[in-house]
Amino acid sequence: MPDQSRVQRRRWVGLPSITGLACLLAVAWAQTPVSGQADDAPLHWEAPVKVASGEAFRGPWRMNRSDFRFVDDPSVAINDRGVVAVVWADQARQDLFLQVYGPDGATRLPEPVNVSRSAGIFSWLPRVVLTDGDDPHVYVLWQDIVFSGGSHGGEIFFAGSTDGGRSFSEPVNLSNTIAGAGKGRLTRNYWHNGSLDLAAGPDGRIYAVWTEYEGEMRFTRSIDAGGSFTDPVRIAGEPDALPARGPSLAVSGNTLYLAWTVGEDPAADIHVTRSTDAGASFETPRTVHPGSGHADAPKLAVDRHGALHLVYANSPDGPGGAYRIQYTRADTTLEFNTPEVIAGPRRGDVDMVHFPHLDADSEGRLYVLWERFPSRRHHPLGLGYTWSADEGSTFASPRIVPGTDDPRHGVNGSQQGLLMRKLAVNGRVAVAVVNSTFMPGEASHVWLYTGRRVDHD
Repeated sequence: MPDQSRVQRRRWVGLPSITGLACLLAVAWAQTPVSGQADDAPLHWEAPVKVASGEAFRGPWRMNRSDFRFVDDPSVAINDRGVVAVVWADQARQDLFLQVYGPDGATRLPEPVNVSRSAGIFSWLPRVVLTDGDDPHVYVLWQDIVFSGGSHGGEIFFAGSTDGGRSFSEPVNLSNTIAGAGKGRLTRNYWHNGSLDLAAGPDGRIYAVWTEYEGEMRFTRSIDAGGSFTDPVRIAGEPDALPARGPSLAVSGNTLYLAWTVGEDPAADIHVTRSTDAGASFETPRTVHPGSGHADAPKLAVDRHGALHLVYANSPDGPGGAYRIQYTRADTTLEFNTPEVIAGPRRGDVDMVHFPHLDADSEGRLYVLWERFPSRRHHPLGLGYTWSADEGSTFASPRIVPGTDDPRHGVNGSQQGLLMRKLAVNGRVAVAVVNSTFMPGEASHVWLYTGRRVDHD
């Protein structure tokens, strides 16, 4: 079995012709309002920034000898000074690259910095974290398609920068496994790459988590800003049992939250655990409102009062059905409210919304972003978003991030999997979003979109 996500291969085969695609992209969509709140403090979006460009060619999967020529897999972080870091994969060069933008939007690096430095081995689906300050530390976690002797390639690597991203430490293999690290398995033949996450806490603490094709979810931490990491420990999942998938981390002081879903289960639920000692130990996992639908791709955020917020995709009809975005929150007891749908498909609009992202600012506003699928059989097109001005009690009518559905650039990229981090919010009023686009045979791009609340302009 080639080491490539079947979900991505199936969707690629199903792409319409260029003519059909252009017609499809020309349709204008708007999400269905799902709450009674009036639109409070909408975002003002700046013109998108083209971060990187490349060809748009994808040959057949031949492991690390595949002829892939496109840019993809962006991830974003923003700190309280408004410094933005974007990291992405250049498939032609088989490496990850980083650019940093100042609060004025100007690039800070004369040219993108190569983070992974593993020519000849694909580096995919990174996560990036920034510390505060004008010259922050930058931490990057990613999946290298290293074949270590198992049935599937995948190792988890980390590198850090102490000079604002101008240079990085030598990449370190955190996983050292033959189990196919970074794969979020749904079935034996159907998975997404990029099943990993990275978070930073106070006092130089860094947390990393990932799942393996064989089913286990592993966690490690550093207490010296990435100088060293503990041996990975298993948090969930077992071989020959339900595999863990799509982990998400959130940090509040010494408290660390971790959410995930599972594969091999048409009625998969979201699971959450917590550590109150900075990752030294974890509580027994809890299941969030078990039901008959299929729950996937959770994301967590902690607000200024310590409440835990959770979004995820849910399909009432099981895997392959029409997913919608659900939201719930919990207090310090980890008892979650009944989930509510905050975005969903509408006849004549989109067929499905999936793979949400979540973040919060220091004033209690929540922001949610998601992929929009005109058809479940094809690539997503455009990014939808909404926000809550009252810590999740109500949400504004969903909108589209301007420019993400531009028909001139093709469909959303994310060829290796959609378990990503495309949204970041700083503690004040700024929002950063990244996306990749792919027009077959023409061009691929990585884009940065920045927004500010209108009431702070």
